[in-house]
Amino acid sequence: MKKLTIFAAALVMLTVFASAATRSKKSEISRNLDIFNALYKELQTFYVDSIDAEKSINTAIAAMLNDIDPYTEYIPVKDQEQFRTMTTGEYGGIGSVIQETPRGVIIADPYEGSPAHKAGLRPGDLIVMIDSDSVAGWKSAKVSEHLKGTNGSMLKLLVNRPYVQDSMLTFDIKRAKIQIPSVPYYGMLKDNVGYITLTTFSEKSYPEVREALEKLIKDGAKGIVLDLRGNGGGLVESAVQILGLFLPKGTTVLTTKGKGVLNEKVYKTSVAPLDTKIPLAVLIDGASASASEIVTGAIQDLDRGVVIGNRSYGKGLVQSTRQLPYDGLLKVTIAKYYIPSGRLIQAIDYSHRNPDGSVGRIPDSLTNVFHTAGGREVRDGGGITPDITIDYPDANRLTFNVVRDNWAFDFATKYASTHSSIPAPEDFVITDSIYEEFKGFIDPEKFNYDKVCETAVEQLRKLAEAEGYADDSIKTQFDVLAGMLKHDLKRDLDSNRSNISPYLAGEIVKRYYFQKGEIINSLREDKAVDSAVTVLTTPRYTEVISPK
Repeated sequence: MKKLTIFAAALVMLTVFASAATRSKKSEISRNLDIFNALYKELQTFYVDSIDAEKSINTAIAAMLNDIDPYTEYIPVKDQEQFRTMTTGEYGGIGSVIQETPRGVIIADPYEGSPAHKAGLRPGDLIVMIDSDSVAGWKSAKVSEHLKGTNGSMLKLLVNRPYVQDSMLTFDIKRAKIQIPSVPYYGMLKDNVGYITLTTFSEKSYPEVREALEKLIKDGAKGIVLDLRGNGGGLVESAVQILGLFLPKGTTVLTTKGKGVLNEKVYKTSVAPLDTKIPLAVLIDGASASASEIVTGAIQDLDRGVVIGNRSYGKGLVQSTRQLPYDGLLKVTIAKYYIPSGRLIQAIDYSHRNPDGSVGRIPDSLTNVFHTAGGREVRDGGGITPDITIDYPDANRLTFNVVRDNWAFDFATKYASTHSSIPAPEDFVITDSIYEEFKGFIDPEKFNYDKVCETAVEQLRKLAEAEGYADDSIKTQFDVLAGMLKHDLKRDLDSNRSNISPYLAGEIVKRYYFQKGEIINSLREDKAVDSAVTVLTTPRYTEVISPK
């Protein structure tokens, strides 16, 4: 008993010292809070104009938190519904993505089976009124707030539908509980390789992935592709559960270390695995972050599978929520996480800023070497580097403008208004006639070119003249160069068809087969998926995870 008492006392003292060593002094905190409180009272009393208390305090809070890291944020009551949607995947509403455009806020992507879909809303519908309120001039956040509501409640929606007669349409819609799927698609690829795409890590992700994996294994899958591209993360607990499907129960997959030596937590898989041997490939890209990197990093560090794609984002920080007065929430970074090899994959050190306040990625030259369970070298400090890198062509400005300015989206809307059906997603392609129709749809007078080359030539011409290089021969050469670099829209669309067609096909397919169909169609020509299938069905798999 005496030993236990001594140990408890020592533990308390260690906690006190650990906390004191990592926090500001109480006197400094109290003094600065007094200064801020007094300053704000003086402003409210003597400043010549009235000050919006909530706005000014929120601005001060945001400035303080922005100086820490981008993930620590204050969430007032009015913004908490969106935060809960992110963590649970659920909300009450009509079930559609909306988008802000120059025309106004439009229906962009109704979820299959949602109230929006069942009522007959289509992508491209311009929202005119919600109940008795005109939405003219509203931002998408305000529109979203009015579309959401209690499960079972009714709303009336007036929309303007493009490319059809009698375009002003009214819909009476009953709101429902919307469950955004974490796994929008899973299925079998060629050579009996199963495919699962996971878009987020929410409370529903584990059961959805488990169901998909069980079905694929039952159907005879000889390998599994887990697609985490574009997955920005979510709940740590969800990541650990999903890892448990592929690893023995009790496997350590993550360690988090917070402020003070006692704030360390070890995460181990706690569910019975479905298959610890089936060949596994994880796909990642630059938008795979946080929980995605926990799963990917553990699979790589434990030599459980092959990682394919491009280097991940590099977010090795863990957040938790703390309750604040008046029902506010603070989402605060409480720890850094370390994957099984012991490496931290955080790419940016927010505690060391440049003189101007900016931060940069940790240079590769300053990263450290760690080793996987089988002895392979891996590095920290910059996301997860894949075992097999996929090289993609750089996205050019023309393709970017076609997507950004909704030319592909609007054409798909028009196309769907005149075509009652298209082939199945796995068979649909952009034919010559469809692409010619798309080219004719674009108005050259309205197409927003980024005239980088033309502007650069004119700037160089002026610099040359200022330097005294203005004779006729030089002017002629500039004229020739300017002519060669002058945009020709139809020619540029032809030369970039291979880049534009996938976006165009995805938009069209989505009008008929929703998000699931878009994913299926995209798998027709996917270099990362093709690479994964090859690796999983050849000796290359063993060569990567167990090099001699």
